[in-house]
Amino acid sequence: MTQENLYVDIHVLQTVPSSNINRDDTGAPKTAIYGGATRSRVSSQSWKKAVRDKFKEDRKRHDWLAGFRTKRSATLLAKELMKKDPSLSFDDAREKAKKVLSDMGLKFDKAKKNDKNKDKDYETKVLLFFSPGQLEKLAAYVLENDNFDKKEVKKILNDTQSLDLALFGRMVADDPELNVEAASQVAHAVSTHEVVSEFDFFTAVDDAKKSDESGSAMLSTLEYNSSTLYRYTNVNMNELIHNLGKDLALIGLKEFIKDFVLSMPTGHQNSYANGTLPQYVLVTIRKDTPVNLVSAFEVPVQSNNGYVEKSVERLEEEFDNANIWVGEPVESFVNANSEIKTKDGERVKNINELLDSVSTVIAKRVEDEDANA
Repeated sequence: MTQENLYVDIHVLQTVPSSNINRDDTGAPKTAIYGGATRSRVSSQSWKKAVRDKFKEDRKRHDWLAGFRTKRSATLLAKELMKKDPSLSFDDAREKAKKVLSDMGLKFDKAKKNDKNKDKDYETKVLLFFSPGQLEKLAAYVLENDNFDKKEVKKILNDTQSLDLALFGRMVADDPELNVEAASQVAHAVSTHEVVSEFDFFTAVDDAKKSDESGSAMLSTLEYNSSTLYRYTNVNMNELIHNLGKDLALIGLKEFIKDFVLSMPTGHQNSYANGTLPQYVLVTIRKDTPVNLVSAFEVPVQSNNGYVEKSVERLEEEFDNANIWVGEPVESFVNANSEIKTKDGERVKNINELLDSVSTVIAKRVEDEDANA
């Protein structure tokens, strides 16, 4: 593991047209008050889910990318046990799985009287993060041992992490020794400007109605807005290497940057077809501290001619101010639409060049640190 601090900051500016990609309990697009103005907001959990979905799509190339966040870990473990030992019945496999997880201190729900399969009895009270590799190794351990050593089980459940587990962490209140420190922080995306939500009034016509019938089969409204979002995340490379090892961490960093930049939550996407690409991406590599540049937009951007270019100007001004405070980053790389003028970072042509440039710098820093250890 490297000893010097090494942080990767990813800043994204992206326009999103009429949409409702992340809604609150009333069905309205999420918002936040920032700088005294209402902003469009997309929660960090929503965007992390979108990233994890991308990881699942990419599992054909790297099967360790995506894990399971579930209350049904006993059932998943039981299926692994049955793969390795086909003579086991499903019920026996679930009992074995529940026993080893219970021995770890994990608590399970109670099935109701009308639940004939008693499925709830095998669900943990909270969602837990496990990688496929951890479940596979744990299944092998259970089959090879009649009595379970807690230290060995904990070792298994902290090794062979998936990328999403290594990045986003695992908290187990029942047994903190199973906690995994997250290597990444993800901010709520907010619009760089004030937003005012609008309402889409729509009707649905019954195609089978008679010609002499009038009116619609249903009437409804859907709230939406449009915005230019500032998105931010960071990666602590020391922690990622600790969680995954050097080689996988370098691959995982590229995967995370790519999927964070290109993903989008899927709320109401069939109604709005709002899938856009970022207009501006800035990736910086720092030794001092990760820096969220959202303060560039504390005073909301005002414009009657688009928000992107003014948002880029604000962001790069704030970037320069941050560098005065904490020092220049090791390297910075920027990708932006051709019409956007930038003054910070080495300009790259596309996402692949961006990933290769960042990866080359990180790999060299890690290699040099290892050589000096």
